[in-house]
Amino acid sequence: MSHPHLLTPEEKLADAKKLLSLPPIVVICGSTRFMSEMNEADLRETKDGKIVVKPGCDMKSPHKLWSDPVEAEALKVRLDDLHRAKIRLADEVLVVGDYIGDSTRAEIAYARSLGKPVRYTHPEVDPDA
Repeated sequence: MSHPHLLTPEEKLADAKKLLSLPPIVVICGSTRFMSEMNEADLRETKDGKIVVKPGCDMKSPHKLWSDPVEAEALKVRLDDLHRAKIRLADEVLVVGDYIGDSTRAEIAYARSLGKPVRYTHPEVDPDA
């Protein structure tokens, strides 16, 4: 006797996006030193009809929300988890900038492990090229 195929959470999300007629969702990844370039990429991707998610905090810039080193470290962990959730939500990844550090390299590996297509504003920095 055949058992019905149970959809994975990823398959359910993909089906929901189709049923809702959502445009493609792109997540922007990269070092926050490239925040202005990320904002420019956000404009271009939005103009092209995509929903854009990107880092919302630039912890390299001073701010009272992360002025305490202990709170800043805890926030960084939460933001890393949040960004992985954005990668899971997205249909594709856009890596911004001409430098890839350890965090971005880990995000790229995570996206690829999920089968997400990855594009680069600077293809020469693709760690797998």
